[in-house]
Amino acid sequence: METPHPTSPAPPNPGQPIPAVSKKTFATWKIMLPVAIGLAVVVLMFWHDAKEENLADIWKSISITPRTVIFILLGFLCMFGRDFGLTWRFRALTSHELPWKKAWKVDMLCEFTSCVTPSAVGGSSLGMVFLWSQGINFGRATTLMMTTLFLDELFFVLACPLVALFTPDADLFASGGTSFSHGIRLTFWIVYGVLFLWTLLLFLGIIVKPLWIRSALAKICSLRFLKRWQSGAVSLGDNMVATSKELKSRPFGFWLEVFGGTALSWTSRYLVVNALFLAFLPQCDPYQWIILARQFVIWVVLMVSPTPGGSGLSEWLFSEYYGDIVPTVGMALVLAICWRIISYYIYLAIGASIVPSWLKNTLEKIKTAKS
Repeated sequence: METPHPTSPAPPNPGQPIPAVSKKTFATWKIMLPVAIGLAVVVLMFWHDAKEENLADIWKSISITPRTVIFILLGFLCMFGRDFGLTWRFRALTSHELPWKKAWKVDMLCEFTSCVTPSAVGGSSLGMVFLWSQGINFGRATTLMMTTLFLDELFFVLACPLVALFTPDADLFASGGTSFSHGIRLTFWIVYGVLFLWTLLLFLGIIVKPLWIRSALAKICSLRFLKRWQSGAVSLGDNMVATSKELKSRPFGFWLEVFGGTALSWTSRYLVVNALFLAFLPQCDPYQWIILARQFVIWVVLMVSPTPGGSGLSEWLFSEYYGDIVPTVGMALVLAICWRIISYYIYLAIGASIVPSWLKNTLEKIKTAKS
């Protein structure tokens, strides 16, 4: 009998968990909502800026030169680096069982989910379903997505202090005694503190003491005022134990490879903004490190965004945060729009184009597995 390929859809297994997904998961309104929010905020900001600046003069000041085209293309190349890093990581996590094409598809679906859900939820919320649809056992897919979550959080926990160490406080937080600079500094360190504790919990639960953490979570959430979260906490503990078993036998080279993919993906995403500054504002060349360092702050702050994919908040935060470097408010908004087109709206469009066929095939697989 021919043995099926590890990444080919496996025959229905009564003992294997079946993911819960429906057409409502990717309803049209979920795609249109972030677009509507983003456009509304951009229009309001342009309308506000029109009172302070002549927008016609701003557009005239934008000259398209060979340098502009080259660095815009470099911005797209940076996003390719982001996708390559995450696709590489998915392959490494599955011991290279997942082909490049399928790993790329999982990456696109995860990014699309990030675009249509609040930043705190992220693309990992359905990542196990995406992996399952590409032939990975659902239980194993859950442990793999918990590993990606840990790797992402670990990158921020390690990188942010280094960025803060090598960047003057006044440059990192646009300090000038304004309420905005104080607010972004406070928000950044509060979110980072929560992120550090969450990463520590994941480290203890996945690497060090998974059984102890599972027991502790169950006991803590058995308290009367926490019982509503008990089921989720127990599930989290179970996933930690399963992930720990999956990772115990992994060699150091595995960790080096998956963390390398993680670092490549996030750093490439941040460098898009550097490319855009080089394209439109050559006079800002000396500020390239500051531009990059502030991306770490922006993405940490956006982790608590209540809007899908940070829509609205991203555009406003970018314009305000880089306002002390960019010569005009209008130009800051133009850069923000270009940034969001390259790093957000393109993924929204790609995801919307591949989700219908993926959803149809996945629902058929779920129906077959249940029967």
